[in-house]
Amino acid sequence: MNGSDGSMSSFILALDQGTTSSRAILFDAAGQIVASAARELPQIYPQAGWVEHNPDLIWQTQHDSLRAVLQEAAVGPEHIAALGIANQRETAVAWQRSTGEPLGNAIVWQCRRTAARCRELEAQGLAATVREKTGLVLDAYFSGPKFEWILQNVPRAGELAAQNDLCLGTVDAWIIANLTGHARHATDPTNASRTMLYDIHAGDWDDGLLALFGIPREALPVVAPSSGVVGHTDPAVLGAAVPIAGIAGDQQAALFGQTCWQPGHAKNTYGTGCFLLSHTGEQARPSQSGLLTTAAASANGPAYALEGSVFVAGAAVQWLRDKLGVIATAAESEDLARQVPDSGGVVVVPAFTGLGTPYWDPDARGTILGLTLGSTKAHIVRATLDAIAFQTRDVVQTMQADSGVALQELRADGGAAANALLMQTQADLLGIPVVVPAVTETTALGAAYLAGLGVGFWPDAATVASQWRVAARYEPQISADERESRYATWQRAVSRARAWATH
Repeated sequence: MNGSDGSMSSFILALDQGTTSSRAILFDAAGQIVASAARELPQIYPQAGWVEHNPDLIWQTQHDSLRAVLQEAAVGPEHIAALGIANQRETAVAWQRSTGEPLGNAIVWQCRRTAARCRELEAQGLAATVREKTGLVLDAYFSGPKFEWILQNVPRAGELAAQNDLCLGTVDAWIIANLTGHARHATDPTNASRTMLYDIHAGDWDDGLLALFGIPREALPVVAPSSGVVGHTDPAVLGAAVPIAGIAGDQQAALFGQTCWQPGHAKNTYGTGCFLLSHTGEQARPSQSGLLTTAAASANGPAYALEGSVFVAGAAVQWLRDKLGVIATAAESEDLARQVPDSGGVVVVPAFTGLGTPYWDPDARGTILGLTLGSTKAHIVRATLDAIAFQTRDVVQTMQADSGVALQELRADGGAAANALLMQTQADLLGIPVVVPAVTETTALGAAYLAGLGVGFWPDAATVASQWRVAARYEPQISADERESRYATWQRAVSRARAWATH
């Protein structure tokens, strides 16, 4: 693709706006990282259970990282073929359409201020309707109740809505508005599907849900495809008008970046918790087990995924480091765990904040079982790593039952994917290969791929898929009998941890 000066546009710029940082990564035509920059994003905690971000700082940190990465690479805007955006999901922002000024702080996905409202709606018997249309559970996690709270509690929000001068959107829409000089108010299906206002089957905002939450359709963004030109940057931002051609929520962006585009393809992000998404093709699969049915990012028409979550994964290793003091760094967990051949019968259930998929038990609590006088800190660390893999098996098993599709392999990313012992344990307990890619920045890579395909920087999906490279592949090394025996022990341990806080 030729730049405005006739030179070849050689790069794709990906923005990765996350909960704790805003990042920008420049990718070349081979899908390799050329340069990256990041800026921290401060968290705001106005009261217990509330979490906010300053929208101006979301944009400022993203803009600063964007400019920094171009400076580092000595690349001008004429060399950027397109820009892609991946973002923290479910966070709600409100701003005045005519001025671009935010009405207050963004309500972050972690914020629980709308929990009582969600319980009220559940008591009214609306959970089934919400799930049927949106694929979601009635929870404060999602954006719709946050938008409702803003309209009811933020000064001028209702007045501006009545004047059709209000914009409500998730972080991607806020970033797009700022990139385009507030010329565009747009989102994509992956972000829209996390609002609790979007019918994932019809592919549009749902009038019934908008009425339920009192959200004016006019305040919401246009839902554009995840891949394709949705607007151009204001020349004041980058020095030239660059196409914005890729948008996806962070977990769906990672699924796309891992080139998991067919039914049975799945990725797991091993972070503080785990997000496991399995592609289900062009059909939205309802879950019988509390998984979320969600839109998947796609370069050619509607696509869907099932999503499951593990609340505590890497956070359990942080607990070993910060609370127990048995390791000095997270990386030490692998070295210490390798000092013993197995956990010596110790089982750790890291239910510090309850259990997620498939148990959905907020009253479960962390438990260590099987201790003897021969148990050492190495056994406890090994059991903690095992627990991350066991919890992931819980999610995979649930997904396979709901989707009717057996996973052929699991693609891993996130910080803990660097732990070779954990990855081998994961393959052993799943009975399928676990694969770690060469480029682990899969969230930004997914946004880049969507943008590049959207402007023809890459001619087709097959070209993109051919770039995906394996850094490490872990094959199962234990027998099926041992796998099932160990999993049965894990399930027995989980039964001891469940409902503990209610006793």
